[in-house]
Parts: sequence; C-alpha cells; structure tokens
Amino acid sequence: MSRKKTRSRSRSPLTSTPPTGRGNRAGLRLLVGAVVTGTVCAGLSAVPATAAAPAAATTDPVVSRGVTIPAFYTPPAQLPSTNGALIRTEALPLGLSIPGLDGRPMPGTATRLMYKSTDSTGRPVAVTGAYIEPSAAWKGTGPRPLVALASGTMGQGDQCAPSFALQHPLTLNGDTLSVGYEALSIYRILSTGAAVVVTDYVGLGATDRLHTYVNRLDQAHALLDAARAARAVPGASVTAASRTGLYGYSQGGGASAAAAELQPSYAPDVPLSGTYSGAPPADLASVMKGIDGSALAGALAWSISGFAQSDPDLRAIVDANISATGRAALADASTMCVGDALFGYGFTKSNKWTNSGKSLGDIIAADPRARAALDKQRIGTLKPAGPVRVATGTQDDIVPHSQARKLAVDWCAKGADVTYDAVVLPNLGDKILTNHLVPLITDQGDAISWLTDRLSGKPATSNCWSMPIQP
Repeated sequence: MSRKKTRSRSRSPLTSTPPTGRGNRAGLRLLVGAVVTGTVCAGLSAVPATAAAPAAATTDPVVSRGVTIPAFYTPPAQLPSTNGALIRTEALPLGLSIPGLDGRPMPGTATRLMYKSTDSTGRPVAVTGAYIEPSAAWKGTGPRPLVALASGTMGQGDQCAPSFALQHPLTLNGDTLSVGYEALSIYRILSTGAAVVVTDYVGLGATDRLHTYVNRLDQAHALLDAARAARAVPGASVTAASRTGLYGYSQGGGASAAAAELQPSYAPDVPLSGTYSGAPPADLASVMKGIDGSALAGALAWSISGFAQSDPDLRAIVDANISATGRAALADASTMCVGDALFGYGFTKSNKWTNSGKSLGDIIAADPRARAALDKQRIGTLKPAGPVRVATGTQDDIVPHSQARKLAVDWCAKGADVTYDAVVLPNLGDKILTNHLVPLITDQGDAISWLTDRLSGKPATSNCWSMPIQP
C-alpha cells in the first residue's frame, strides 16, 4: 500500500470476479450516465483534447489502468523549501471550451501546475493542480479574487486527478472510467470573474506516492498551498491583494473545512474571505459506517490504504486484520477512479476484507490506536478563519448528515461566523449515492452566490442562533 506508483498499472483479476453483494449494475450505470450528462450539459461544447508537452522524464512512464500519465506529473528529486512555490508549469488545454468573441477561449485559459507542499508527517511533497485565468471580467469590488477549489471524490488512481480531468472530461478505455464532474462548479465560478485554482491533493496525479484520501492535514495544506502557487503563475492576474475563497463538496468539503481551520497557523499569508464546505466528512468514524456497503464502498479502501501509508499505527492494524482478499481489493482499488469503484466494489461490505469477518469500522472501534488515529482527522476542533458556509443534505447517508451538522454546531460553539444550510430533500434511494449527489447540484448555485458575495467584500450573516431548530 505504501509502494511508489512507478510501475505499469493494469486491471486486477478481482475486477473480473464480482464481489458478493455488488448489486444493482443497472442503477449504477444510470448514476454514472447522469453524472456524465450533467457535466457535458454545462452550457459548453466539447472539443478534442490535445496532449500537453511533457516535461523531461526521469523514469519510465507510469501507466495507470491503461492511461499513460504525462511526465509532467513525475516530481523531481529535489523540491523547493517554500510551501506554495511553483516547481513547474505548462499550458493545459481545457477539454470543454468554446472560442470567445475576442479570440480568447471561454471560460478561460488554464495552466497545469506542480507546487511544493508539506504532508501530514511534516515532509516536503510535490502536488499538482491547475490554475484557470477567467475570460470573464470581475465586476465586484477590489482586484480579481481567487477561489481555491478542492474536488469531490475522484478516486485514487493517477488518471483520476482533477487537473487531468479538466483536459479529459471523460476517460473511458475499457479499464477505467473517470468523469470530470467538477467542471460544472469550476466553470460557474469562472463565469463570475473569479480565478480558480484546483488542487489534485497529495498523491493524486503526482506519481511518487499513493493518494492520501481524506487525510485532513494533507488536503488542507495542498489547498492552501495551491492558493499560494496561483499568485506566481505566469500571466495570472491574482496577487497577494486578491481576496481568497475556498470551495469544496464531499471530499472537497472536508478539505476546505480543514483548510479554514488551519489557515491561521499554516498559511496566514492567505487571508480568507469565505469558505464553502458542502457535505464535509468531518468525523471519519461516522463516514466509514456510511460508505461501508454503499455504492461508494471503494472509497473505504482508498481511505484505509492512504492512512496506512502515512500512519504507522494504522498500518500495523491493517497488516494484522486485512485478509488476502482484502489486500488484493485494496491494491486493486488503489488505481481506480469513482466509475471503476462503483462497478468494481459497489455495495461491498468491508467484513469481506478482514480475517475475523468483522467490519473495518468495528475493528477500528475496538482498537485504541485506530480510534486515536481517526480522532486526529476530526474536523471541528479548531475555530475556522473567516466566515464559513456549511451545507448538508438531511437525507445524506454516504457522508452522514448528522456529523456534518455537528461540525457547524462545533464551530458555532467556538464563536465562528457560520452560515448553516440544511438541504431538505426526500429520500432518493438508500446507499446508492443519490442522497449525497443531488444536494451537490441543488445547492451549488446558492453556494457560489454566497462565496461570490464574500469575495465582493459583503459581510456574512451567521445563523448559529438558529441551530437548535435547524434539522
């Protein structure tokens, strides 16, 4: 689980043998189709993506499920000392784009980035991402602002990286399926005139390590350092004087929430005007129970593999409790995107992966070291910087509503400026992702409007007073 990703990636034999309880493939196809349709119908027309010029390769190319990862994503041996320092850049052709009347592409001009950050163990790490200079003018007050966007769950294979998805909105080759669904939120933000920088997170895209999925420190640092890196991009109009906002839903909601908490100590030079945290996985013990046996059960494998890589205590627990079947599943899932995980491990229960037949949640609950490791990932123990907006679907059973609501309560208790919005919808299907995905779309317009107001200098109005009567 901790081996560097420098070998060729191919489909594991496990993917050709459906795990017990995989379930409704037709429903999953409809779900994937809905995501693809929603992405492509964002008011843009698709154009063929062209390959970016690769950087000089120092190793053999990494191939992940039949996708050759560009040499750009291979970090150099030596990294800068400053967090947020650019390591390299290159032009990034957007896969969804239209020509503007002035000849510039709409919604903007993109640059692929690699920049330096610090991981949860305190070690330097190279992170990739993308900066997009919008074609639209900023009509608010002050200089053009910047939104640092943390993507929702894309997977753990390097081919799933958000920056790669901006160039290739749909990757489908028979071995992997990745959909760049965050294009909708990114392009809507760009239409306001704000610039956007997207982080690929630690180890997603960059080929030197495994993606540390939902690791609080890794994600927060990567997002804040992306904001720093954006200021140095050649041709970027954002500066240190630009107001900065954070935006994220699901995995991204956890990343933006953690970044808002850590900004005062880690990145005081990135003053925050506002943070949107949608469906944040603030309490991973609760979230693990939500995804276990769900359509997105593969995400449980991603989190376990990522934490085993960076936390020695959890690595020892995994080594002691995961069966041979579980090890094969974790290795297989480590190269998957969301689409692959839906079809490969949808509705799998984690007790199929353990020696004892107990679920991973039960094993962690019974081990003080595991509980302590997850407690370190808890979001809500620090007061966030600036105003924050927390949104959560009341029927969300993947990233449970109750733990997201508690994040808002915890922040309110610390005196934070919190706008809490419970997205009330009917139950749209147990454990099939709809209760989690629909609020992503229905709340997106309000979320972007709220963040745009903060970037324009308008004050937020906290509704912490209403929490006792909020669902």
